[in-house]
Amino acid sequence: MLSIKLKSRIFLAPMHKVNDIAFRILCKKAGAGLVYTGMLNPLSKQKIQLNDKPAVQIFTSSEQRVREFIKKYEKKASLFDLNLGCPSYRASKHQMGFFLQDLKVVEKILKAMKKATQKPITIKIRKSNQIKKLVKLAEKYCSAIAIHPRQGKKDYSYQADVDFALRIKRRTRLPVIYSGDVNEDNAKKLLEKFDYVMIGRAAIGNPNIFSKLTGKRINFNFKDYYNLAKKYKLDFEQIKFQAMNFTKGMKNASKIRQLISKAKIEKELISFF
Repeated sequence: MLSIKLKSRIFLAPMHKVNDIAFRILCKKAGAGLVYTGMLNPLSKQKIQLNDKPAVQIFTSSEQRVREFIKKYEKKASLFDLNLGCPSYRASKHQMGFFLQDLKVVEKILKAMKKATQKPITIKIRKSNQIKKLVKLAEKYCSAIAIHPRQGKKDYSYQADVDFALRIKRRTRLPVIYSGDVNEDNAKKLLEKFDYVMIGRAAIGNPNIFSKLTGKRINFNFKDYYNLAKKYKLDFEQIKFQAMNFTKGMKNASKIRQLISKAKIEKELISFF
């Protein structure tokens, strides 16, 4: 198991843009054992807020500045994760994520990560013909493997291949974090098969999924998110984006999203909730 203290085995999966600090804090308070940042490139100069001590996901195609980046943020991170599974256009364009196929480069990055920190290192991978070699590399440098068992393309019309992930689980001594179609109905059953599970899409706009699964009597809403967003000085467009997400499950959600899209000031966003 991961050598860090965790309140539950249910994690918030890394999601670009969704996982800002305010949303991560709500998910953690609701019961998520670990929350991940979105994809962070060590070469980027973007401002990074890590006061909630999340798992930091690294998104890169070289070891350049990886050690500097990790040393800079080590005290504020629970662990560092190398993204080898993102199939987005951005990943394709820059040969990152799923498209980083050169295993020598992958090993250089993992080696740089290992030298830079005493914190756990993990990798997140997808279903591919490189899987056996990636697992061997992970066993050399990592504390756990996160697997999203879909093919490289980002196609959610096909269910994630749980059996494929189980075959990986049986082949490795490392703990396996399962990701892919995890929701309120199947999370506990999946935990009988895997060491940990990650919830992604089912958690968007819905931090309360973690309280439901962990038995916490907590029920957060958009106003709770908004108060944290203001505390951490998130910009209006990010708050507006999350307001859209929090309409999920609401009556007349589509109409409310249309109104939110036209909002010009923060007070308008609050009024919709």
